[in-house]
Amino acid sequence: MADERTEKATPKRRSKAREEGKVSKSQDLNSAITLLLGLSVLFVYFPFIFDRFKSIAVSLFKDLNFNLITKENILGFLLVYLNEIIIILLPVMAVMVIAGLIVNYAQVGPLLSLKAIKPDLAKLSPGKILSNFKKFFELKSMVELAKSLVKLVIIAGAGFYVINRHKPEIISLLGASPETGMAVMGKVVFELILVICIILLILGIIDKKYQDYEYEKSLKMTKQEIKDEHKNAEGDPKIKGHIKRVQMKFATQRMMSAVPSADVVVANPTHYSIALRYDTTKAPAPQVVAKGVDYVAFKIREIAEANNIPVVENPPLARTLYKIVPLDGMIPSELYVAVAEILAFVYKTNKGKKF
Repeated sequence: MADERTEKATPKRRSKAREEGKVSKSQDLNSAITLLLGLSVLFVYFPFIFDRFKSIAVSLFKDLNFNLITKENILGFLLVYLNEIIIILLPVMAVMVIAGLIVNYAQVGPLLSLKAIKPDLAKLSPGKILSNFKKFFELKSMVELAKSLVKLVIIAGAGFYVINRHKPEIISLLGASPETGMAVMGKVVFELILVICIILLILGIIDKKYQDYEYEKSLKMTKQEIKDEHKNAEGDPKIKGHIKRVQMKFATQRMMSAVPSADVVVANPTHYSIALRYDTTKAPAPQVVAKGVDYVAFKIREIAEANNIPVVENPPLARTLYKIVPLDGMIPSELYVAVAEILAFVYKTNKGKKF
């Protein structure tokens, strides 16, 4: 079918989609790599974080005099501890933000599309809202929902597996010291997050392949769209034809205006006319200042006769000059003799004229 999208997207189609912010990107892959790098930093940084949080806990529950806290200053106390927590976690958060930007850049490259975030009031119209609602029941939406459910089931299963594997250790924490409890729970939580990150990474890679497939599918074009794009790129044939006619008109007018300055017109009475000018101060050999066939040839002869420019009939030379010498070009050396004979004849006929 002519309207089936079977053709690969052209560079122009890809560029337009990119300008609109339409790119192939997996948010799952972005999240997985970001979390994995954040977890790696957390693992290296954990002893320091543990000591700092332990100091905060000791300060909060042992050294702090709660009688000094009132309704007026409680916010100030909380801000002190909140600020301390942010400072402790700042390196981890910074790494995760930078990792997110790098992964996003690796997926889509440099991209700044204001069109993608530009508010569109038309989306608030009842028709558009109804159209968006219908999209929830399209195949693509169903696939996305299925992906989310599968991801949720896999992550929940992984979480259950990790916790169940450490169930004896967790049960043994009853009556254990806080330090032991935090160490065991830290290990379990770390392993749980690591397993989830690895699962998300695998799912992210699969999702990236799927997103690439969907993106290429969404960009596909019909044969008619490709033809229309090529047509627009080359320009409308009617407009191009009009421009070409105008250009030819001006070129012909310029050429005709040069005929009165010619020294001789070599002609084939029925088809060709070539106006030659020999000015040694401008060129070392005679130049073709005008040439044409049929109607243009007739006009060249007409202008030449009106300006007393000699017209010499020499069909073979006229045809040769027309075919091999461009407008404003000099005659080639192999035609010097033939042209010289004509110029000599003209000189004898018009005594006193110098070439």
